[in-house]
Amino acid sequence: MVDSEVTPAALGAAPWGSRLLGPADEGAISRRVRVQLLLTIPLLFANLTGIAVAALLIGLVLPGPSVFTRELVLLNFVAVPVYIGIALAAGWAWGTVWALRTLRWAIDPDRIPTEAEQVASARVPRRLVVQQALLWFGGVVVLTPLYGLVDPAFIPKIVLGVGFSAIVVCANSYLIAEFALRLVTARVLDARRRRRRGLGVFGRSLVVWLLGSATPVALLMIIAVLALSGVDVSTDRLAVCVLSLGGATLIFGLLLMAQTLAATVAPIRGVRNAMRRVEDGDLEVAVTVYDGTELGELQSGFNHMVAGLRERERIRDLFGRHVGHDVAAAALARRPELGGEETHAAALFIDVIGSTTLAATRPANEIVTILNEFFGIVVDEVEAYGGLVNKFEGDAALAIFGTPAPLLDATGCALAAARAIRSRLRDSTMEFDAAIGVAAGRVVAGNVGAHRRYEFTVIGDPVNEAARLCELAKHEDGRVLASASAVADADPDESKRWDLGETVTLRGRVLQTRLARPARA
Repeated sequence: MVDSEVTPAALGAAPWGSRLLGPADEGAISRRVRVQLLLTIPLLFANLTGIAVAALLIGLVLPGPSVFTRELVLLNFVAVPVYIGIALAAGWAWGTVWALRTLRWAIDPDRIPTEAEQVASARVPRRLVVQQALLWFGGVVVLTPLYGLVDPAFIPKIVLGVGFSAIVVCANSYLIAEFALRLVTARVLDARRRRRRGLGVFGRSLVVWLLGSATPVALLMIIAVLALSGVDVSTDRLAVCVLSLGGATLIFGLLLMAQTLAATVAPIRGVRNAMRRVEDGDLEVAVTVYDGTELGELQSGFNHMVAGLRERERIRDLFGRHVGHDVAAAALARRPELGGEETHAAALFIDVIGSTTLAATRPANEIVTILNEFFGIVVDEVEAYGGLVNKFEGDAALAIFGTPAPLLDATGCALAAARAIRSRLRDSTMEFDAAIGVAAGRVVAGNVGAHRRYEFTVIGDPVNEAARLCELAKHEDGRVLASASAVADADPDESKRWDLGETVTLRGRVLQTRLARPARA
């Protein structure tokens, strides 16, 4: 599972697909009140609407004897309201109170639900629907015999009117419960190791069609069958039935479909918005997995994809820190292979003076801290001038300019970097000094080693010359030496900042090297 705690702040104000569900950092008490209100008020409104629709169907739409007679006054104004009141109270106590008790574990934001709590929480929407269906069915069981005792012709009206409303209300209640409990579903899905898919998007859409469209049409067909079977249904009454049930089909079908589409679009919109943030370079984004259908798998798959991108970027960054970002970029851009190519480059070699004495008088941890501070200055200035620190060799470092990333004035950049490093070291509070040597010329740059393990390196006379100049610079007051050929190769703006000096034969070399020093200010 992707760690859902990585990005709650990055999820925005609507992590569960709707602002009605609150922000991710909402308090436990206010969240509990919010869930209770989102469960109670919409469900109460849906049931009251269903009661009104049932009353209209039975009283004004469906064919049969009128319910507005003296014989039915007690039933209409006493028995029916009493049962409705009892059913609403029972539905509230049995439904929302039971649901909140089942979801009590969710009050603690750090609580991981047990397997039993996960199963019970996942069943809450279905249990709410079953409970409401039983209460509506109880109305049919109680009221149908009472009206049937007055006139048996009332029986089909009661059954059809109440049954139609019950089906639509139950379907709507399921969607309401799914919506209100998204944040709980998200935590359940996050805790589950194996994801269990419910009806799915297709099954959910099919159920909505059956309840929002097929049921009213089936009711119309039943009325047509009753008319054909000899039941007295006038033309006017049949027209009222068609218009009423047709209107109910349009209205309730639209409401159910709108709820279904909203539940379907919300996860997709969340993934789309998160993808835009990934395109902008934000790899810390994630989406909350709160849908138990294929859309939840889409959300989870996106999180796994971004986690993979984060891991890949971390490896890329780590790779770049070890070998240099330019080397890493070149290795990723083409298939790496052993060997190299000849190119023009400049080498800068820097070495700490008196490192042996330092190692003998300081603890190892302290020496590492001092060297890291020293190399921090070196890396900053080398990269500022477009170079690459190719190697750290104990208390020394080799920087290359002009490969693998080409530079218009590689030699000038190396000379400028040497002056900048010297300036920063002179102004620092470090207890040691360092010498710098710079040379330029033709080198071979590429991968050296074996097929299973190799590294990018630069081989050539300029590298050796820079190391020897660094060694000689340890005895110079300015601590920086460059070859005259490197100064001549640099841009004039940089060359004029150097003074040419004597000619020497460096240790281990046959050809003489004319020295150059930074010009005095």
